[in-house]
Amino acid sequence: MEVWKVVVLFASAFLGGVVMLFSKKTNAQRLKLILSFSGAYLFAITVLHLMPEVYRYADASIGLFVIGGFLFQVILEQFSEGIEHGHIHVHSKKQHAFPLGVMLSLCIHAFLEGMPLAKDYQKELVFGIALHHIPAAFALVLVLNQHHISKRNIIVLMAVFAAMSPLGYYFSLRLSNGSVGDLQNYFGSIMGVVIGMFLHISTTILFESSVDHRFNLKKMVAVLLGLGVAVVGFLN
Repeated sequence: MEVWKVVVLFASAFLGGVVMLFSKKTNAQRLKLILSFSGAYLFAITVLHLMPEVYRYADASIGLFVIGGFLFQVILEQFSEGIEHGHIHVHSKKQHAFPLGVMLSLCIHAFLEGMPLAKDYQKELVFGIALHHIPAAFALVLVLNQHHISKRNIIVLMAVFAAMSPLGYYFSLRLSNGSVGDLQNYFGSIMGVVIGMFLHISTTILFESSVDHRFNLKKMVAVLLGLGVAVVGFLN
């Protein structure tokens, strides 16, 4: 188990949430640019790294699991309100009920995202997940604030969320080396599900970050940078 992966995954989500928690104002334009960059980067590493790798060792039926992952992410977002891709839904009044559906769906999503790391994929994937978790952490903190959760409890909940991807990484390590029964035989299928989720999230980010589908130079630059960084990493 590579410690640096755990540190990067945990720190990106936890520190991103803490910064938002103690920030006095939210820069929506800057958040959209971060989303555009991370969405493009995540899409590129999915296409360049994950898909070729999983199809190399699996038959064509893996595509069914990719579709399943895509649909599973659609279902998760019915409970998470789209926090996975930085979507922030502002309510006019404070909410007092704990957003259990949001928290659970986001934790499931983060846990599954950490699973591909067991196969020793390049560091690009680690940074892609980390970048994606920063705006998700921003959005989660805002939702928890709207539900009148105390700052102390928000910090605890952010630690729980931040631990999910490292836990997924650890679980998949045990899965891939046979420590968890014979489930390693299904690792390719699990990867297919994760790829489908990544495809849904990344494309949703890219579409949602546009306003009325108008051309936006800053967004285009952020997207090209995200794609460019992924391609350079792929070629090196």
